[in-house]
Amino acid sequence: MSSELRYTANTQLEHLHARYAGTGHADVTKYDWITHQHRDTLSTIVGHPPLLSYLAIADGEAIGRTKFEMTERMLQPCGPPPKKDDD
Repeated sequence: MSSELRYTANTQLEHLHARYAGTGHADVTKYDWITHQHRDTLSTIVGHPPLLSYLAIADGEAIGRTKFEMTERMLQPCGPPPKKDDD
């Protein structure tokens, strides 16, 4: 019975990893993890109009401008990726 549960749990986990890119895995780097977090946050703000309006008012900008800036920030939310040390 426990091997069947282990197989089911592992299959569900693989399904989640395939469906959602930001769920992470054992080999995910700190940069990738934080980039996913920032993109998720920005997409949530853009996707919820009341939250977007709140931030636009707080910044003193138009809603469209705030949406545009957040969408642009999704490209590289944490700056360029770190250089890899290939030995």
